[in-house]
Amino acid sequence: MVGKTQIKYLQEGIAVYQKRLKHYHSFEIRVIPALKKTKNLSSALIQNKEGELILQQFSTGDFVVLLDEAGKSLTSMGFADYLQSLLNRHIRHLYFVVGGAYGFSDEVYERANAKLSLSAMTFSHQMVRLIFVEQLYRAFTILKGESYHHE
Repeated sequence: MVGKTQIKYLQEGIAVYQKRLKHYHSFEIRVIPALKKTKNLSSALIQNKEGELILQQFSTGDFVVLLDEAGKSLTSMGFADYLQSLLNRHIRHLYFVVGGAYGFSDEVYERANAKLSLSAMTFSHQMVRLIFVEQLYRAFTILKGESYHHE
């Protein structure tokens, strides 16, 4: 994620699901520091600078999924199946990336292995964090056959 989650209720919600996820799989949230003094920078320059910081997080062999409005849209059940297919591949590290307010640079798009959309609607990058971590938790409960998700 680019920048800290600043809204308290979002922080609290993320913490709840982050704790729950540890029962299913190793999971960590990495926060890339937000850029400072961006008032006079164009959105393209901000994307590029954030992109450099994002790309530093990955190694060869890591699988990178961007959470992007132009990505593939899945149901919760479909996401659970997709997650299982990735886990079956024994990928060294699996990254789901939430970009900054201006999205991703071209270089980040080129590095990505996949793109997922959480909705046809647009959410703030702050809210996407909570929505995604809840969906990740939901996917694991689906895979384990637990009662959290109802069809």
